[in-house]
Order: sequence, then C-alpha cells, then structure tokens
Amino acid sequence: MVGAFVGAFGLLMLSAFTSVLAGGPLGTKRELVNAAYQAVAGECLNWEKPDLSDAQKVDCAAAHKFEVSGTADITAAYPKEAPFPSGEAWEKIAQDNCAQASTTYMAGKLDPKGKYGVSTLNPDESRWSSGYRQLRCGLQVTAPSGAALPSFGSAKTQDQSNVYDPGVCVALAENNTVGDPIECAKPHAFEIVGVVQHPEGAFVAPEQQDTVMSEKCAAIAAEYTGGADLKAKNLLITWDTRAEESWAVGSRKANCKIGAVPQGEKLVAWEGTVRNPNGAPLTTANPPQTTSVKAQDEPTGAPLHSESGQPPSGESGKPTDSGKPDKPSSTAPPSSTENR
Repeated sequence: MVGAFVGAFGLLMLSAFTSVLAGGPLGTKRELVNAAYQAVAGECLNWEKPDLSDAQKVDCAAAHKFEVSGTADITAAYPKEAPFPSGEAWEKIAQDNCAQASTTYMAGKLDPKGKYGVSTLNPDESRWSSGYRQLRCGLQVTAPSGAALPSFGSAKTQDQSNVYDPGVCVALAENNTVGDPIECAKPHAFEIVGVVQHPEGAFVAPEQQDTVMSEKCAAIAAEYTGGADLKAKNLLITWDTRAEESWAVGSRKANCKIGAVPQGEKLVAWEGTVRNPNGAPLTTANPPQTTSVKAQDEPTGAPLHSESGQPPSGESGKPTDSGKPDKPSSTAPPSSTENR
C-alpha cells in the first residue's frame, strides 16, 4: 500500500459553486465555477447541504470537509480524445497522482492509520470532453460509510490520531465492523468515554499500551459513568492502541470506550448512554476531534475507520488499531450554467 493513502477515500459530490467567472454582462449565460476548480494547496472547503450546493472556501481553522493538498495534470496520459474514465479507472488515477502530492504536502508525515484520508476531485464529463485534465488532491476526515465529517485546523498541524471526543457513540455496521457516529439513543457498538494522550518518546509496544490503557480507561470510565456497575448492564470497558507507523508521525492519542459484552466473536449493539447525568459537562479538544453525529446524507465510498478485532468476553478488552481499505476514490464536481 502506498504510504500516503490512509484508507478508503470519501467521494465528494460537489455541485456548482456560486462564484461567477469574470466577464459577461448581466442577463447573459455565464458559467458558475465550483470552488474545487479554483482551490489551491493549503485551502479548505466546507459545505452543509447534502448536494454541496453551498460549498465554499473557508479558513482551515474553522470546520471544513476538504483540505487541498495539491493539483495534478493528467493530460499526458489522457489526451483530449481519451474516453471518460470508469469508476475503477478514476481510483487508479487518484492513487497514481495524489499519493505523492499528499505525502509531500504533509512533509512525509501522513499517518497510514490516522483520521485523514486522501481524496480527489476530478473533472466531470463536460469538462473532460473539452480537454480539462486537472485533479485536486486533498485530505479529509471520513466516516466508515465514506461520509465526509468536519475537521478543524490544517492537517499539517493536527494530531492525526483516529479518535472521537467523549460522548460520541458509533454505530454497529455490517460484517461486525464499527460504523459512523450516531445518536446514543439508537443502537450502537461503542460509546466514547475519553481520550488518552501517550507521552512523547520511543514507540510503546501494544502490550505495554494495553497496561497503560487498562488503568487509565478504568479511571476515565468510572468518572464518566459516575461509578456505574457496567458488568450488571452487560457492558465492558475497551480501548484502542496506536500502531508503530502512527506513533512515528506523532499520533499518540487513543480512545477509551464502552461496549456490550460480545457474543463469541460478534459485537453486540446496545442503546442509551452510560454517562452520569449529574456529572460535569463534557469538554472537547481544542480544536475538537471529530464529534459529528450527523454525517453527510447519502454517503458514498468504501468503508474506513472500521475496527478489526473485538474485545474479549470479560470486563475489559481492546480491539486492534483501526484498519482501513487502501483504495482511493474520486468524484467530479459538475459544471453548470446560470442565466443572469
């Protein structure tokens, strides 16, 4: 797997951006320009509407769903007469052209198991037929379904650990994997109760991380739940560990969470929250970790951030570090026109 690819890549379904090309009097037909076609490395894009019709450039310090890491021109490999690529061909184009751009953008420090995934914005069929061959490469935080989730701050300066803030619940998805953030009142696999920050220094072996996480997560869970008897509720404490390649680029945070006691090798969904209703208000990181419980509607893309392995059937346990598929994906921001 190419080191820059941190997993599956969410497909952005961008619609026409509202800035207008210069020139042309009012009342004439002028092309609307999607922000993706103008964005350069270091700029960030955000949107709220499912069709991304309100996509705009924003300060990377604010919530955003795409950070441009570079551009690529594929004219040499795909001249004007070349047919529009298939979905599979776009995946290969994305991998061949955006891996290095994103690695370079991150100064060689892109966590292969971290929260950021590499994505591409490619020309739609209309622009392709006119000879447009530029891609926008970018980084985004993506839910297991492929839905874009908000990110805060430039990826260059953020801890890339794949963690959520306390209070977030994550769904139980197909094939015994962990899904998107979801309301805790709905069936879910885990409730995040805290984040542990490992110290700087040499890599700590998973077995040693287990020892640290077992002790710290027990204390965190006790405070979060108000000392609830989890065993009586058929629940247990579990946690994540960081892989050596993640540790090497500075990812030192790991989640403590609570889940139902599994049935054999299968995770079990449960409903509600174990948070102490009389406890202190939850605090989030600054900037926040991914806390959205409303991922973009109609998500696309292959699953990522799924957790392989399950906690043992005891009072505490640890799923293995999150694994991600390594296929990229891309999408075409469409061109459109508007009468003015």
